[in-house]
Amino acid sequence: MNKKKTKTTKAAKASKPDAQPKMHEVHADPDSCAGLDCVPDAVAREAETKSPAQWAYERLILYIQNFETQLDATQEVAIGFTGGDAGVLRIEGMGYFDPDIVTFYGSDSMGIKTQLIQHVSQLNVMLRALPRTDEEVPVTRIGFRLAAELEKGP
Repeated sequence: MNKKKTKTTKAAKASKPDAQPKMHEVHADPDSCAGLDCVPDAVAREAETKSPAQWAYERLILYIQNFETQLDATQEVAIGFTGGDAGVLRIEGMGYFDPDIVTFYGSDSMGIKTQLIQHVSQLNVMLRALPRTDEEVPVTRIGFRLAAELEKGP
């Protein structure tokens, strides 16, 4: 009986898709547009136990952080939302609510406090480089703060 169970387990594992996340990017000019190099351990850890919301949240952090590496000192990251009137949101925070909600905190183009709550199936975002609103205040790099929280873990 043990042999049969072992064979079934091995067969089940062989047919199960690899739970580790994979990614691939190609850019027209690889020197001018840095892509993501790999999936960090904090994101890959326990891949099979993550909700769609957590997956979306963690991968968005990677894209935001990577995008910020391409900005100069006069720019900050913002998100443009497709398919509606939400417009552009200067990112000041981000979170998720299991199993399927991602939320963005920030301010709109008029400086009005804004929060967008979105189901992962509706998630379509465009990262944008906006000019800083106040030259006196140091530039904000939210992607790096979010990534540091990911590394800490729950």
